Amino acid sequence: MTHPATDTPPPPPAPPQAAVGPLMRGLSVLRALSADSGGRQAVGDLVRATGLARSTVDRVLSTLARLGHVRLEGRDAVLAPGLLELGNAYLAASELPDRLAPAADRLADALDESVSLAVPDGDGVRFVHQATRRRAMSLAFRIGDLLPAERGAVGALFAVDWDEDAWLRWRQRRAADPTDAGFPAVPPRRYEGDGTGPADVAADFTSRVEAARAAGWSLDDQLIEPGLVAVAMPVRDPRGRPACVVSVVSHTSRLTAGDLPAAVLPRLRETVAEMERSLAAPAPSATASPPGPSAAATRHASWTRASKQELGPEFVESLARGLLALSAFGTGRAALPLTAVAEATGLARATARRALLTLEHLGYLATDGRLFRPTPKLLELGFAPLSGLALSDIARPHLARLVEQVHDSASMAVLSGTDIQYVARVPTVRIMSINITVGTRFSAYPTSMGRVLLAGLAPVARAAHLAHADLAPLTRHTVTSPERLAALLDQVHDDGYALVDEELEEGLRSIAVPVRDRHGRVVAAVNISTHAGRRSPAEDRDAFLPPLRTAAARIETDLHTAGRYLRVPLA
Repeated sequence: MTHPATDTPPPPPAPPQAAVGPLMRGLSVLRALSADSGGRQAVGDLVRATGLARSTVDRVLSTLARLGHVRLEGRDAVLAPGLLELGNAYLAASELPDRLAPAADRLADALDESVSLAVPDGDGVRFVHQATRRRAMSLAFRIGDLLPAERGAVGALFAVDWDEDAWLRWRQRRAADPTDAGFPAVPPRRYEGDGTGPADVAADFTSRVEAARAAGWSLDDQLIEPGLVAVAMPVRDPRGRPACVVSVVSHTSRLTAGDLPAAVLPRLRETVAEMERSLAAPAPSATASPPGPSAAATRHASWTRASKQELGPEFVESLARGLLALSAFGTGRAALPLTAVAEATGLARATARRALLTLEHLGYLATDGRLFRPTPKLLELGFAPLSGLALSDIARPHLARLVEQVHDSASMAVLSGTDIQYVARVPTVRIMSINITVGTRFSAYPTSMGRVLLAGLAPVARAAHLAHADLAPLTRHTVTSPERLAALLDQVHDDGYALVDEELEEGLRSIAVPVRDRHGRVVAAVNISTHAGRRSPAEDRDAFLPPLRTAAARIETDLHTAGRYLRVPLA
């Protein structure tokens, strides 16, 4: 079939008759909020960006906040870690990071260069895994970032398999956006009239596509920005189709474009072969999808009804249910029929059908007419802005909520040698306050957070820590006996909390609980600190421990969501 070589983009297709309007409007708000690199916008700016009524945007944001996808801070809406669940649904269903990321990480270690995995998304490419090397000049892209196909080695490899329609869409996009303004992850193009105009870019790209077709690999010689060079190869699935592209990225200060292929291609080819074997291996979780609604889906359905009853018109139930449909997809559930989605989510079949058709219309799902499959476009919903979250960023809103509840200061710390280091703190307003800031360090042994962190170590590491610590008495209450401290740490391990009364400073009492990562390891501690003269230790324990544990559980929920495919720094 032939098409006229027109530069005029066709009008977008009309929504299907069964489309869920509130779901479409909710996703438009998420897209507008995700367009900000910091994931924060004033509500008024979202109204202008979406063209929706202020009342509609307020209702959408209220619903998204209830879902944990955004937070409302004064006049601003802020992306929240819970939104990553949507992108996680695609990444888990694709299985690409789970199967291929370990090999990509080993390649990065072997070459001491940044390594990326990318997938096609329309006429662009989107990153799904990054193994970066932190240098003064290094790769700055994030998981979820979208690049135009012509700006790099990766896109040329995907374009090898484009049909005439794909090339037409690419030409239309190039004509409508010659400076790549629609791709904020890359610097905008500037045409200087020196042989690098739009026609030259198109000719160069088609030439590089043909070279990639012949060679089986592609070279990026500073196509994105000066100094950045890369070599890429496709990773093919068992049917011979490119499942993703792996690229090795360097800088001309280390390797020129002429030197890079010889330096990395031998090891890159070995890694690609390893990755293709991994894709061909049977899925270990192929039978992990139980029939009927999952326990999580059942809880979500009950929670949705309760939220509607509590918030009334401020909770858009059809938006919440539409997003719930995405939770059916995951590891071992890459493509599902309508019936399976309805069963897995507990949604009525008609409700699930309308949600799936709406998500397909918007490009977040693809279908062959029977099976629905999540697409990389789901990563545009906040994944890149949220990929820079540190544990302190995740914890701070929950600590603020805790402080509002208990009216005492709350903090988070991590273990650093024989010390604890504060990485987040929300003080309370009192006449007598404790002068601690982020970055403050204390010896671990006389602090509640230190004891929680030490209790989370393996017994051998715990004993080694006590052997190297300078157990000096800081107050008349400080426990300095190694044997007594070892017994206290055993008790903290069993109890799941530590209460320290005036051991760090006279008049200061604190209680702490652990924060665990997805693998159950204690990575941080959170505490409440208070003046010891107001209540007894038992009264403070009874008053503070339940809300403190609730705050830690909320932090863990967000950390587990964010840490599934992202590296979350502890500081």
